[in-house]
Amino acid sequence: MPIREDFPEAGSDYLGGESDGWEYKTAFAGSNFEQTYHMVCQFLQEEGYGDIPLPSNAKDMLLFRTPGSHLQYDLFRQYGYFHNPIKILFPSSRRPSKRLLLCIYNENQPDHLLRFHGFH
Repeated sequence: MPIREDFPEAGSDYLGGESDGWEYKTAFAGSNFEQTYHMVCQFLQEEGYGDIPLPSNAKDMLLFRTPGSHLQYDLFRQYGYFHNPIKILFPSSRRPSKRLLLCIYNENQPDHLLRFHGFH
């Protein structure tokens, strides 16, 4: 059953990702960035999130990467594409990577929107 219909319970390991009941986290890495992005899009489609608007291709997804600011607080911010209930994040290292991190938030939890935006 897709994640959107049956969110993984806390402590469960679903398809290599981890869930705390509120948030499911997993990572993708293909042979190149385009393949990685395609893998993320396919996973979201299969797991019931096909209606979530996403960047149209890997080139557009790269526009959501940090521009390399010199401000110290940027070291701790998340960079990527956010559209409730998903986040597609770039790894925190400054060097280019083929990896993407995917976070899916449980829409059925009370106040999930606060948690999605980091206020809970």
